[in-house]
Amino acid sequence: MKMFIDDHRRDHGVGPICKVLPIAPSTYYARAVIGRAPELASDRAKSDVIVREDITRVYEKSGKRYGARKIWHGLLREKKNIARCTVERLMKAMEIQGVVRGGKVITTNPDTAQPCPDDKVNREFVAPFPNRLWVSDFTYVSSWQGMVYVAFVIDVFARKIVGWRVSTSMTTSFVLDALNQAICQRCPSEADNLIHHSDRGSQYLAIKYTERLAEAGIDPSVGSVGDSYDNALAESTIGLFKTEVINFMGPWKSVAQVEWETLKWVNWYNTERLHSAIGYITPQEAEEAFYANLNTFDKVA
Repeated sequence: MKMFIDDHRRDHGVGPICKVLPIAPSTYYARAVIGRAPELASDRAKSDVIVREDITRVYEKSGKRYGARKIWHGLLREKKNIARCTVERLMKAMEIQGVVRGGKVITTNPDTAQPCPDDKVNREFVAPFPNRLWVSDFTYVSSWQGMVYVAFVIDVFARKIVGWRVSTSMTTSFVLDALNQAICQRCPSEADNLIHHSDRGSQYLAIKYTERLAEAGIDPSVGSVGDSYDNALAESTIGLFKTEVINFMGPWKSVAQVEWETLKWVNWYNTERLHSAIGYITPQEAEEAFYANLNTFDKVA
């Protein structure tokens, strides 16, 4: 890559070439100095060249979503003993940064006239094991074909997305499809004492939705009205989705495009994305570790 830039820098300049190639201008110049006079390069300069490449690799693998903190943890998982301040310094020099969250978007309108279940969560979004507490919510996306709605069902234990659906209308059947996917994938039993928590949106209080919960042996829970924290974990996940997909990759041409990118993001979110709330591992790893420990305990017992 350095040789390519050397060959074309007089015609196009280093900066424009580096914008096209996955390399920062500062990385190119650092390599150039080391290449011309390696004996004069400091240990830090030599180390920086290697760390820059590691940062670029992790950054690209995240779809250019990770900031310094997540990249640092990603490198630690690879047994690379690099200081966080070094990652921050080099990312600043490389002129790269992760995605930044925007403001909160409200989608579901509370139906205060309709009776609803009690709040069985009370803002305590923790679960001792999988299939103990699910949270649900949905958001909207503006596309050239009109408004698109995306619903999620999240298992609180490992923050894993267990159901999702994309639709052109925010009807009860739309959120019910996401719930059915979660039930089909997770197969909860009455022994799990599973609670399903949502806000007071009319879709989640509809008869069809509550009947499906009862049929699956799931206990419904609804947050308090006018409380910004009543469904905070679901809103946080949707905030990540809006930041890492919708705002990051838009504008959106079609429903099919939103659905395809949502599918890819959910898979990445569950199997590759590092989550600070569960110790900078993936939701899949958290659940696998839980069941592995459970099996070990059963064998000992």
